[in-house]
Amino acid sequence: MTLDGFAAGPNGEMDWIVYNDDVEKEGHALHERTDAAIYGRVTYGMMQGYWPSVLANPAAHTPPEVAHARWYDDATKYVFSRTLDAALPRNTVLMKDNVVEEMQRIKQQPGKDIWLLGSPSIAQLLAHHNLIDEFRLNISPVVLGRGKPYFAHSDVMQSLNLTESKTLEGGVVALRYEPKCN
Repeated sequence: MTLDGFAAGPNGEMDWIVYNDDVEKEGHALHERTDAAIYGRVTYGMMQGYWPSVLANPAAHTPPEVAHARWYDDATKYVFSRTLDAALPRNTVLMKDNVVEEMQRIKQQPGKDIWLLGSPSIAQLLAHHNLIDEFRLNISPVVLGRGKPYFAHSDVMQSLNLTESKTLEGGVVALRYEPKCN
């Protein structure tokens, strides 16, 4: 997200994101801890439009890209969408209704952590219902001034404990927070 709290520009632009080897390494470190991911329809479409093509031609990509593509292929993908109806690939679960109840059920299942990538509206919904156990935010050194806020329309205050902060290449700050227990 940007320093002023936006996840995307006014028209969904994300060309401002600082992404480099250090940021990639930080994100891919989550492969060992996670075996599932949560996506909104738009983020899922971007991921599905790219990562399977990496496995189709691994020689044309870097080893970290191939490793993430393998993780993506193996991970269970929970896709939140009211409009998506297409046949979905293996390991993909469409979530249309009762999202909060479904996430509560999923969190009780055995397995590793679940990684929510992007999808601010999903993050807002899950945070509102105290369904996020850890926030990992990369702050890019950019002020957009306007756009799609990462945390918006929340009527519930949530206090957090900072558990880790790192400065990455390019001025990105990686932050990790856990909700305070009430």
